[in-house]
Amino acid sequence: MTNVWIGLFRGINVGGNNKLPMKELTKAMLAAGLSDVKTYIASGNVLFRSELGEHEIETLIGDLVETNFGFRPSIFLITLAHLEKALAENPYRNHEHQGKAQHVFFFKAPPTKVDHDLLDSLKADGEAYEITDELMYLYAPEGIGRSKMVEKIGRAIKADMTARNLNTVETLRNMAAELEA
Repeated sequence: MTNVWIGLFRGINVGGNNKLPMKELTKAMLAAGLSDVKTYIASGNVLFRSELGEHEIETLIGDLVETNFGFRPSIFLITLAHLEKALAENPYRNHEHQGKAQHVFFFKAPPTKVDHDLLDSLKADGEAYEITDELMYLYAPEGIGRSKMVEKIGRAIKADMTARNLNTVETLRNMAAELEA
């Protein structure tokens, strides 16, 4: 059975590190046997179809990026159902500030440590968060660029994670739904 997958790369095309041109990535993924490959913005969002399982896809994409672009990326593979669940369970979904004021951090596995005291001590007025085994929802009405909590999130949460703002998550959900139709 062919499944639709959403791949979220962590730490590519930011700060001059790990350059991953989306057009070339698309060509490489198609050549590797993945189908209906589509990318969304250069920060590492890709959608595709495959009959392979999650582990095989992760290995395949890691190998092809390493071979073609010279580094091995961290990629988070999620399904449309997982993305829809994340959006439905967003505790801030009905808040007046949406879009770039809200972020979803996806965990590869449940965090091994969450220091709520540190997060709370760094939280700016108006910021809020909620953490599950799979995600962290962050509400940051002033944006995450100046957020002290986001700056030190790696100290407070021990997990392999990547984040997307609500606009991106909603767009990826819509793109995945079109691929599944």
